[in-house]
Amino acid sequence: MNHTLVKQRVKDLKSFYTNCIWFGFVAVIILGRNFIKWITTDYAFHGSIILTVWAIILLVKAVKLFILNSEWEQNAIKDEMINLRKQ
Repeated sequence: MNHTLVKQRVKDLKSFYTNCIWFGFVAVIILGRNFIKWITTDYAFHGSIILTVWAIILLVKAVKLFILNSEWEQNAIKDEMINLRKQ
């Protein structure tokens, strides 16, 4: 990997981890508030659509960063080039 790709990957990782930390803070606040409401009122615990959507976005980012990274892409391109040469 060249310097530019490494720099971009580190920036993406920093952004991902920052988003995870903020998600944790917001989740504690929202779920704590919902839990207190659950204890004092109707005993019906409701999730949060905001947290659900945010979690899905974080999941997509995690897959992109850790599973479908540029190294995987380069290996897939090499494999396809080898398959084309064999034909």
